[in-house]
Amino acid sequence: MLMYHFVCTAKYRKVVLTEPVDLLLKQICLAIGDRYEIHFIEIGTDRDHVHFLVQSVPTMPPQRIVQTVKSITAKEIFKRMPDVKMKLWGGEFWTDGYYVNTVALYGSENAVREYIKSQGKSREYRHLHRNSPTLFDH
Repeated sequence: MLMYHFVCTAKYRKVVLTEPVDLLLKQICLAIGDRYEIHFIEIGTDRDHVHFLVQSVPTMPPQRIVQTVKSITAKEIFKRMPDVKMKLWGGEFWTDGYYVNTVALYGSENAVREYIKSQGKSREYRHLHRNSPTLFDH
């Protein structure tokens, strides 16, 4: 199993990650995890960007994981919360780019978790989801 730390930024760095959007994002991500071979270990938001700590199978490249997460979350958030789409002028939810780095199971996993928690202002960062690394039953 491979583990990755992704950071995805809202388009124009707009502050659209409110508490209701955060809850919906978490719900969508967990549904993605049920359907695809993507295990969300940690999800956290900081008003204009999201940190994902994910685990997946070696046959799924990181760009495919990000593409899957960004496309499904954007589509569902816009569908269920049209006001968010209006704030982004009817365009895209995410910026085109993203940050990705591999994470070792023992050692840097805890360092990445601590880094994610320390991002932004403590009162603005919201920890949405935490889980343990796992091996898939596939």
